[in-house]
Amino acid sequence: MRIVLISDTHGLHRQLNVPDGDMLIHAGDFTLNSKPPSIVADFNAWLGSLPHRHKVVVPGNHEFLLEEPPNRSAITNATLLVDSGVEIEGLKIWGSPTTPLYGGAFGRSNPDDRKRLWAQIPDNLDIVVTHGPPFAILDHSRSLERREGCPQLLEAVFRAFPRVHVFGHIHHGYGTLRTSDTIFVNASLLGDSGNLDRKPIVIDLQVR
Repeated sequence: MRIVLISDTHGLHRQLNVPDGDMLIHAGDFTLNSKPPSIVADFNAWLGSLPHRHKVVVPGNHEFLLEEPPNRSAITNATLLVDSGVEIEGLKIWGSPTTPLYGGAFGRSNPDDRKRLWAQIPDNLDIVVTHGPPFAILDHSRSLERREGCPQLLEAVFRAFPRVHVFGHIHHGYGTLRTSDTIFVNASLLGDSGNLDRKPIVIDLQVR
């Protein structure tokens, strides 16, 4: 299955040239602080215009509107994952918007709270989608000296060993890292210019 991975489009989704594929995954921050409120409906309409037969979305720390469960029904053209999972054509996927960011949407600044949440990640997953990265994996800040990923998420991923872990949030971490067990992808597209300077990342994943 060809999977197109994007994240951190921050309201600029209509400027994006999305490659063809079987599945599109957006790892969060598709708005800029959920403003204007109509941006969620516009994002949903844009999703509906894309040809990918499957779409999966995880909110990010800018999606304050989606913290309220009733508002999540605005996303009708994708499977929205909030600490939950889905199986699509044999691929097992689990997603969460949680980051350690204090004051952001879906933020959990307490490490113990995050550890309890990440314990929910099942084993034998094909794809984990989180908005934020695990610690020390494609999570470097602009200075390249500071790591901003979640240590508790790293521990959980090294327990579960998904085939793919896609995330965003830390824009400067954009890229791919392959280990013997997992393909890690930071799919953040927003560049320093304030535009979508980076390209979606495409992977081919064999359905087991």
